[in-house]
Amino acid sequence: MDKLRRVLSGREENEELGLTAQVLDASTLSYSTRVKWFVICFAAGVLCSIFGTALLFLPSGLKLFAVFYTLGNIAAVSSTCFLMGPLKQLKRMFEPTRLIATIVMLLCLILTLCAVFWWQKKGLAIIFCILQFLAMTWYSISYIPFARDAVMKCFTTCLN
Repeated sequence: MDKLRRVLSGREENEELGLTAQVLDASTLSYSTRVKWFVICFAAGVLCSIFGTALLFLPSGLKLFAVFYTLGNIAAVSSTCFLMGPLKQLKRMFEPTRLIATIVMLLCLILTLCAVFWWQKKGLAIIFCILQFLAMTWYSISYIPFARDAVMKCFTTCLN
């Protein structure tokens, strides 16, 4: 369990903390509190996405769907801030291996809302929601070692 805590907090076993890092580490949330808030925030994100999908079938439900689906994805991404901290999360989001997935994901979040409220194009909003889902999936599997390679190999095998 301690090894998992070190990995999630970004500390290596042989890395020593400086005085500033020790002070900041002492003033942060406990590990159990971080995990609880991660679960709460992630569950809220999933519930928002499911609620938005249920609202899709109402007469004017596309706007509500886009808003709740986007809020759900934002909550799900934000939930990991509780595990590793907001600054570390931002640093990891914009690492070279995740840069394209992060940019596409953030653009799709914004473009979904623009398509619904500003441009009022329902078909475009659905396309951006699908792209949002794909970008979130690709971004999420970037945290699993060799998962992207396995997915790409699976698709190339299926397509050949």
